[in-house]
Amino acid sequence: MNSNGHFEPEITAFTCIYCAYMAADTAGALKLQYPANIKLVRLPCTGKTDVRYILEAFEKGADAVYVVACPLGNCHHVRGNERGRARVARARKLLESIGIEGERLEMYFLSGGQGATFAKAAREMTERVRKLGPNPLRQ
Repeated sequence: MNSNGHFEPEITAFTCIYCAYMAADTAGALKLQYPANIKLVRLPCTGKTDVRYILEAFEKGADAVYVVACPLGNCHHVRGNERGRARVARARKLLESIGIEGERLEMYFLSGGQGATFAKAAREMTERVRKLGPNPLRQ
């Protein structure tokens, strides 16, 4: 909760060091506002997104997690983002099996110049999680 009693979600975003991180940079350069509650974690490629990392983020209290990858068919590691997408789907099923809403986990695909889309994704996830409320694991 913030000072005026509103629930302020904590969100972890896993980004690849190519498109996604560039998009975050572009958002900053364009002075596009996106919520300060987003913690960026850089990965060499979203294909390296381990289901364990996602679950760990929730265990550590994240209210939501999202993965930002290069556009499909445009991954620097050929099919890394497709592997990432499969892992996100698997993690979502695991979360649901332990009683955490699957909507708390999302994946976005964008190119480096899409700073506005990056900022929009951050706002979208924040709004979604405000409606869902705090992570049920966070006591």
